Amino acid sequence: MTVVTRFAPSPTGYLHVGGARTALYSWLVAKAAGGKFVLRIEDTDRERSTQPAIDAILEGMEWLGLNWDEGPFYQTKRFDRYQQYIDQLLAEDKAYKCYCSTERLEQMREEQMANGEKPRYDGHCRDNPNASGDRYVIRFRNPQEGSVKFNDHIRGPIEFANTELDDLIIARSDGTPTYNFCVVIDDWEMGITHVVRGEDHINNTPRQINILQALGAPVPEYAHVAMILGDDGKKLSKRHGAVSVMQYRDDGYLPQAVLNYLVRLGWSHGDQEIFSVDEMVQLFKLDDVNKAASAFNTEKLNWLNQHYMKSLPVAEVASYLQWHFTDQAIDVSKGPALEKIIPLLADRVKTLKEMASSARYFYEEYEAFDEAAAKKHLRPVAREALEVVQDRLASLTEWHAEAIQGAIQAAAADLDVGMGKVGMPLRVAVTGSGNSPSLDVTLELIEQEQVVGRIARAISYIMEREQAQQ
Repeated sequence: MTVVTRFAPSPTGYLHVGGARTALYSWLVAKAAGGKFVLRIEDTDRERSTQPAIDAILEGMEWLGLNWDEGPFYQTKRFDRYQQYIDQLLAEDKAYKCYCSTERLEQMREEQMANGEKPRYDGHCRDNPNASGDRYVIRFRNPQEGSVKFNDHIRGPIEFANTELDDLIIARSDGTPTYNFCVVIDDWEMGITHVVRGEDHINNTPRQINILQALGAPVPEYAHVAMILGDDGKKLSKRHGAVSVMQYRDDGYLPQAVLNYLVRLGWSHGDQEIFSVDEMVQLFKLDDVNKAASAFNTEKLNWLNQHYMKSLPVAEVASYLQWHFTDQAIDVSKGPALEKIIPLLADRVKTLKEMASSARYFYEEYEAFDEAAAKKHLRPVAREALEVVQDRLASLTEWHAEAIQGAIQAAAADLDVGMGKVGMPLRVAVTGSGNSPSLDVTLELIEQEQVVGRIARAISYIMEREQAQQ
């Protein structure tokens, strides 16, 4: 048997974290078995489904590298196919027309709730030859005896009594098929063998199994994944910040880090924390997924992201980093190659967004000195140190880290002061702040003329402050 899994989002919004994890788990099941992964867009909710949402889902999947083997299939383009099966069920008396008005159904529901009963259709039109009217829906004739049993890969054996399930609407009064019916037909015709989805679909599963059995179709295996909670233990939502997958890209996370983090939200393999995609494919098992809800931990994601910034090939990191320089309107054509700054900054930042922001001084003049750093290090006493080191650096005939370090040390020796007395004012002068990687390698990546000019700017700043204080 060829294993076929699917990811079937509704395009009513972006690809959120929970959906991305479900897609990853489903993708891993298919890849581990050498099977197929299908992408299906469940857009039967025409009022809420939008093209921007579809685009966002596809963009999120592509960014994560969750490539699909078939699709994307769109349910709205398969209505004729669904209608054939609806007609078949009607002809076999496995479905029927229901003429009940909205008012009757609402009154029935209110009475059931008032009596402490579970709201469900009472079967008024199920075997009523006198039922008629201009408008009707089509309901599936659900079995009234027995139960539906399935063995969930995550939750174990699950059973629903058929008496708990009412006659599901499979076609609306305008003739359009409903979500639960479309899913059944799609899973059958697309040969889906394993359905991985959120736990909110558990109640849909027995209804879908009954329809599959009524059609004589095979029943796939199911795995219902628990929800993801925010850092505060509450259901993950917009208030927690980034819940859209592409928001994580915008915030400076690598897709490798996001995938690694998502796979561990409910699944583990011993104490291992770092997983390459190949390791995920090799080690992941649905039966090992925890049925308890998982809590999102931003600090853990930051740790993983920094790990991948430091450990991935610099060219690969640079390909993602470029997006952030462009987003922040930083022209990198007038500075060092991105591959050169990544090793310098990866230990100092948590995200690519931070890296691009903190690297701005490599590519353009900073607007102003960091106020606290300037107040501490660009004082009158630092003027002489800057003048001496400026002369030393300006006279260098070779511009590389070793020569730069020698010039700074020579300036400190000339003044008979510690390296810090020269280094800190120099750091603020060249970068605009008191934080940067080692000065020798930092200055090496900035043109010699620029470095000398920035020192002159700092000296002028000190002189202006001196004059203002007189």
